[in-house]
Amino acid sequence: MSRNIGPSCRQCRREGVKLFLKGNRCLSQKCPMSENGKKKFPPGPISKRRKKTTDYSQQLREKQKVKRIYNLLEKQFRKYYKEADRQIGITGDNLVKILESRLDNIIYRMNFTASRNQARLLISHGHVSVNGRRVTIASYLVKPGDTVEIKDKSKRLNMVLESLKNQKSGTMTWLDVNIDKVQGKVIGLPEPQDVDVPMDMRHIVELYSK
Repeated sequence: MSRNIGPSCRQCRREGVKLFLKGNRCLSQKCPMSENGKKKFPPGPISKRRKKTTDYSQQLREKQKVKRIYNLLEKQFRKYYKEADRQIGITGDNLVKILESRLDNIIYRMNFTASRNQARLLISHGHVSVNGRRVTIASYLVKPGDTVEIKDKSKRLNMVLESLKNQKSGTMTWLDVNIDKVQGKVIGLPEPQDVDVPMDMRHIVELYSK
């Protein structure tokens, strides 16, 4: 299971926006990207020289940001792009739907874990079922109409209890979540404007179309 294991806060600083990679810490004042954060500047040597922003640099940064949000490496992300490009409709919108339909993202969106990394851990250890069947692959693509549930014995895990206790407001409208049963149903898939972190998929499409 390939994943990015670099420092999470450093990734947020590099992209200049909260990527919500460390769960509840991202909502606290300890987050370097908070209002009182002391490290809002990008990591690495601080240069007083202003760097010129090019179209390519904007496209690359947008791609890197989206990859970091969903904790993907280049090979898998490019695979998703090719699949989105083959589908009918707008490629950027299709890519968002594919990324958001990943099982680890669904678990996170349903607020059963505080981060996608925790969701991956939960799935890989067999604590999650889809339509009553155990699924241990974080990249499993959930479809509208599928029911996702945390197994009964796993509902008492600390990471699940803490996440349910600190429920984030505004659960995604395309998900029907039952907090008491720790399960939810996927009603549909979101458009780019429905995602909490601003993503300009146009830049990514332009980058891969070259």
